[in-house]
Amino acid sequence: MFRPMVKIACAIVCLLAASFALGQEFSADVVNTGREGGGKNAKIYFGKDKLRIESAEQRGGGAMIIDLAAHSSTILMDQQHMYMEMPVQMADKRDPYHFFHIGDVENACSDWLAQTWNKGGTCHKLGTETVNGRSAVKYEGTNAEGKKGTVWLDPKLHFPLKWQGENGQTGELQDIKEGSQPASLFEIPAGYQKFDMGGMMQHQN
Repeated sequence: MFRPMVKIACAIVCLLAASFALGQEFSADVVNTGREGGGKNAKIYFGKDKLRIESAEQRGGGAMIIDLAAHSSTILMDQQHMYMEMPVQMADKRDPYHFFHIGDVENACSDWLAQTWNKGGTCHKLGTETVNGRSAVKYEGTNAEGKKGTVWLDPKLHFPLKWQGENGQTGELQDIKEGSQPASLFEIPAGYQKFDMGGMMQHQN
């Protein structure tokens, strides 16, 4: 039920391109441009320190709210009027919240190579290109496993405009609208009850 939402969330957050406090608030569509078929995958809303992801693949509505400052995630289940907090144990060495925090979009390689999973990898700044009418700084690199990827970073949004990777995570942002995002987007709606994951696991056992 939650796999499409979580998969998209990890892909997006792992591509975060800056210290989020410095970025412009905005909303945008996340569009898959890979070989497996294009199409809108999600709608994202980026606030001062929070990100909301609404998956186009998620039946029955719902969203994931990611608190970048607190390193926490909450899944909203609209049909059930419930919410689920992601276990703290999931924030291990692969924690996506730390994956690609860049303080300077013009000099992103040092931060990229400082990450544990990129040790021994490579990073090269390839210059500036235009992506969907917006200026972007293009980088190409490999991680510790030698997997290659390319990302185009928006200096104003402090967020990837486009990305290409060997793992199939290929896409771009479209219909970008800059501006302050309502605080209610990043809050648990009134009347929602907390989903007891521990209780459900005990019941299954």
